[in-house]
Amino acid sequence: MAAPATQRSVVFVDGIRTPFGKAGPKGMYAETRADDLVVKAIRELLRRNPQLDPARIDEVAIAATTQTGDQGLTIGRTSGILAGLPETVPGFAIDRMCAGAMTAVTTTASGIGFGQYDVVIAGGVEHMGHHPMGEGADPNPRFLADRLVDPSALVMGNTAENLHDRFPSITKERTDAYAVNSQNKYEAARKAGYIADTLVPVATRSAAGWGLATEDEPPRPGTTIEDLATLKTPFRPAGRITAGNAAGLNDGATAAILAGEDTAIELGLPIGMRMVGFAYQGVDPAVMGYGPVPATEKLLARTGLKIEDIGLFELNEAFAVQVIAFLEHYGIADDDPRVNPWGGAIACGHPLASSGVRLMTQLSRQFAQRPDVRYGLTSMCIGLGMGGTVIWENPNFDGAK
Repeated sequence: MAAPATQRSVVFVDGIRTPFGKAGPKGMYAETRADDLVVKAIRELLRRNPQLDPARIDEVAIAATTQTGDQGLTIGRTSGILAGLPETVPGFAIDRMCAGAMTAVTTTASGIGFGQYDVVIAGGVEHMGHHPMGEGADPNPRFLADRLVDPSALVMGNTAENLHDRFPSITKERTDAYAVNSQNKYEAARKAGYIADTLVPVATRSAAGWGLATEDEPPRPGTTIEDLATLKTPFRPAGRITAGNAAGLNDGATAAILAGEDTAIELGLPIGMRMVGFAYQGVDPAVMGYGPVPATEKLLARTGLKIEDIGLFELNEAFAVQVIAFLEHYGIADDDPRVNPWGGAIACGHPLASSGVRLMTQLSRQFAQRPDVRYGLTSMCIGLGMGGTVIWENPNFDGAK
């Protein structure tokens, strides 16, 4: 009888992403394939970590919400082949809507922790210009006929309006102020060179010829609260959700290397952060943005940590109201400097299944700058009523508080 496997320490080695683009015919990736964005990210990871023999990679897990066309056909396997990995390296596709890349990480991390993988690549892609969310989907009519979900649950903007209804203290003025702060923090981080370190340039093609994407396309530096006050509320007359206090429709890809800590040491790979634990939790789909709260509660209970132990938060900004609901639950100020110090998706964009690894990549870089912080958290709401949270430990922690 085989001896039971012992749990290993799982580490985030390195992460990268393409610049995020605006979805649509005028976006910078309008004529770029989704799988080519993933390939670019994988190749850059290998270029930055030449000590990793590609043959040592045990799995490639790539997420996409709309798995069709150029982001279909088991994209984890096809992107690995296109990136030049040995044919012996397997791969698969995964879908948990906005938390696709997060789930690619936690699923493969489980394999590492159980001793069945040593090194993996995990990430996600979404080309919303080619494949809008829900394209080709056929929701079962029983969802509505049997009243399993509120009709608003199938439109994410409506669920955000519902969250405003549930928490009347979260006003449009608060969400607009949060959105402006996100834009300002992102611009400060960009000017400091922090964002560029997380990006791989991508060659693009359009009617005007070839180009090079080196920066995110969605940010709107200089946005003011007065600007946001004039925007339309497309999901409800006199509503509160606008294009200014929510993430846009975007294209982009992310990828990360994860490894057992023993393997990372053996191969001389950097250790960006250690995984402490993760949790997912379902909520009423009509208020899907509240998902990070119970997911985080579940994880804190599992790990024995308290919210006060978390020194850095990377929260996906699908909607400002969703982030503020999380902060309000924990008594954290809307402008707390621990939260999204480099701005968030309201500024840089949210290509659905790719975003989880963006959060992790940024947290890893922030850990390197902050040896005074021991624990950080990445969390996001998930369509159809879920939340996901991962807690990480800073290997650079020096014991100071």
